[in-house]
Amino acid sequence: MFFSKFFKKKVQNSMHTIAFYNLENLFDTEDHPDKLDSDYTPNGKLQWTPKRYKSKLFKLASTISKIGVDAIGKPPVLVGVVEVENKKVLKDLLAEPVLTSCEYDFIHYDSPDERGIDNALIFDKRFFKVLHSEAIPLEVFNLDGQQDMTRDILYVRGVLNGEEVHLFVNHWPSRRDGGDETAYKRIKAADTIVAFMNVLEETYANPNYIVMGDFNDGPHTASVKKLVGEKHLFNPMEKLLTPKRGSANYKFKWSLFDQILISHSFLNYEKKTHSYNSSNIFDDHFLTEFKGKFKGSPFRTYVGRRYMGGYSDHFPVYLQLKFNK
Repeated sequence: MFFSKFFKKKVQNSMHTIAFYNLENLFDTEDHPDKLDSDYTPNGKLQWTPKRYKSKLFKLASTISKIGVDAIGKPPVLVGVVEVENKKVLKDLLAEPVLTSCEYDFIHYDSPDERGIDNALIFDKRFFKVLHSEAIPLEVFNLDGQQDMTRDILYVRGVLNGEEVHLFVNHWPSRRDGGDETAYKRIKAADTIVAFMNVLEETYANPNYIVMGDFNDGPHTASVKKLVGEKHLFNPMEKLLTPKRGSANYKFKWSLFDQILISHSFLNYEKKTHSYNSSNIFDDHFLTEFKGKFKGSPFRTYVGRRYMGGYSDHFPVYLQLKFNK
């Protein structure tokens, strides 16, 4: 089986990987008239054929299967993903042979995004039990007063190895019209999560939060700092961003929009709870451009209309928790 070469290392049964991965436009090949997805069809602008779709599924599944394995000998128990078109692509992804050794399932809701790209949570049923999930609407408006039909925030309450956790999977509004010009939208996203957490805290004392996503903002921006400051979250990703390293590269500049934040409750060491151990960017060589001026950058599926056949324009990020027995 595929995992055998990894499992020759000692499996750390008390350690668990939690990951986040922007899958860069994981579309099926069908044209859905209610979504702006015609480019991702065999006869569309990008000539998105079943062969190309199958290749991307294999590459993404292979990547997910390897995140954190070098350190603890097993794949992630939780993977937040964004830029997935629908339930079909998630089912196809998890049906890839490289992932069938895991007992993965997923939570997904269709969002109002005009392109039809959504957020989802992949989870290993052996370690995580879903208690409740819902899509939190993110209501933001353009400067002309028109609503920006962006992604919902996915909320999942569940039990990880017996400990209750509250997860949020995010894909915040883009910077397409300028970082400063659109910053208010991402601050609204942070406000939306803070308000939701305030309601949760009326019922749950000292909840364990995991907030992951492509925030389209870095660790030191006002929106992310609002989450950290107002809800006292810990952002282990802050130390990972350097001039030579990040999760995405635009015009030869690294960014770390992909992050996983956790509550300070994960910094304790009580029995039957999880404690933060480490975090990292999964930027192994096979995920990068091997040569040319973009050497070292994420090996993406398309550059403009040009098919590259890569993985994604983002590297996954992850953290590892230790379960205190």
